[in-house]
Amino acid sequence: FSCSHLEEKTQWEHPKSGKRKRVAGDLPYGWEQETDESGQVYFVDHINKRTTYLDPRLAFTVEDNPVKPTTRQKYDGNSTAMEILQGRDLSGKVVIITGANSGIGFETAKSLALHGACVILACRSLARGKDAVQRILGEWHKAKVEAMTLDLASLQSVQHFAEAFKSKNLPLHILICNAAVFGAPWSLTEDGLESTFQVNHLGHFYLVQLLEDVLRQSSPARVVVVSSESHRFTEINDSSGKLDFSLLSPPKKDYWAMLAYNRSKLCNILFSNELNRRLSPHGVTSNSVHPGNMIYSSLHRHWWLYTLLFTLARPFTKSM
Repeated sequence: FSCSHLEEKTQWEHPKSGKRKRVAGDLPYGWEQETDESGQVYFVDHINKRTTYLDPRLAFTVEDNPVKPTTRQKYDGNSTAMEILQGRDLSGKVVIITGANSGIGFETAKSLALHGACVILACRSLARGKDAVQRILGEWHKAKVEAMTLDLASLQSVQHFAEAFKSKNLPLHILICNAAVFGAPWSLTEDGLESTFQVNHLGHFYLVQLLEDVLRQSSPARVVVVSSESHRFTEINDSSGKLDFSLLSPPKKDYWAMLAYNRSKLCNILFSNELNRRLSPHGVTSNSVHPGNMIYSSLHRHWWLYTLLFTLARPFTKSM
């Protein structure tokens, strides 16, 4: 065990493994140093809402040549976003999340913001988006969060959102295409397309096209498309194996809500795979993700039968 009083660092060697550890100079992410009325220094952990007079650096030692555990060992289906981000400093990273005012979009936005990222909540309702921003600021008053209007059922709204974002002259490191509708009755958007297809897939497809140049300029960057295992239970080809466009945006007589959702999720994956093939050489990766079985969210709000099914399944689902 050795001390360097000049650099205010300590270091020790494990007697058996010989691994060298030291106390880092900076506070671990999420901790801030404050002074009480009597002038004594104390430490605040804004993520876990605790205070202590003991310097947290003593508990958070760093190895001089750390070995990263593999993802397979570290995380499973019960891992929370906060656990996965533990110790990460995302300061300076800019993130856009669609549909971020509720459900897993909100949890994602909150978790990233609490770890220092600048998060833009792209929501159809600006009022609900601003309410979500206030809930995040209630957890940490220094969080960098902002709500912006994005209605994926309107290609013009997608264009306006992209222009408004670009006018901020910010980089874009993470774009999470999360918003979705499920079990919605048949309707056409203002662009004349079936709503589930446009909101879940085409609106996101257009958004990525409009922001592609910013993503490339911000590399390394990533796109995350929230899809679903239900993409397996559908088909978008006709009997001869060619893409059938009439299946993607069907007329009312051929519409079934569940199939429309499944098709949109299949489109998400095909899009993400192709996007990764084209953009990964330029430092922009794309991944599609199944967030977990039947997460209990507001997705089922369009029909009482779906609400009943989700309620019955609730004990077996992952929480937000």
